[in-house]
Amino acid sequence: MSATPIKVLVIDDEPPIRKLLRMGLSTQGYEILEASNGKTALELLSQNPALVILDLGLPDIQGHELLRMIRSRNDSVPIVVQSSRGDETGKVLALDLGADDYLTKPFGMDELLARMRAALRHQLQVHGERPVFRSGDLAVDLVRRIVKVGEREVKLSPKEYDLLRVLVQHAGKVLTHRFLLKELWNELTDAQYLRVYVRQLRQKIESDPERPQFVLTETGIGYRLRAGD
Repeated sequence: MSATPIKVLVIDDEPPIRKLLRMGLSTQGYEILEASNGKTALELLSQNPALVILDLGLPDIQGHELLRMIRSRNDSVPIVVQSSRGDETGKVLALDLGADDYLTKPFGMDELLARMRAALRHQLQVHGERPVFRSGDLAVDLVRRIVKVGEREVKLSPKEYDLLRVLVQHAGKVLTHRFLLKELWNELTDAQYLRVYVRQLRQKIESDPERPQFVLTETGIGYRLRAGD
């Protein structure tokens, strides 16, 4: 951790959850700001937290509406939402509204810390693409448009490369079907088109396309490229 602690705004109406997060994150050197409702959360935004952890079930402001309000005031702060198991619709909506990632309750502290690190890395790189992205054996040169797995150069079709480029630009972040369809086709096309290209891309870059290591499926939501090294 740096000498100046990274501020994290925790928005959750359950005191035991806030206490758990406060204890777990404080030991990692994070400075915790706590809000038990949406009104307090919006007030604490003025302290410029580096990351927000948002529970969607709040007593005063509906979670997705609060997410929209936070995004209208700060369009770059990473937001990780907490959501109940099986609420795919709520997760997709949160991601489409600008959340960077989600955690399904219950979750472990190690998983939370990993998602936080990925969201903070993504926020740092989003304004300036690194010329070469690396994740394990996968290397993508965004300037020369060269893709390699180990020493093997991979030939991709233009659309396969466009798909990989978008995933690389948002590495570590969950991208919804809706977002990817809009980025790749500029309109909402049948999601089957996307599945076809994901399958083709995996055939070329994954050692075992049935058990992908790079392009990961978020069931019912979209896809995530494993974060870089």
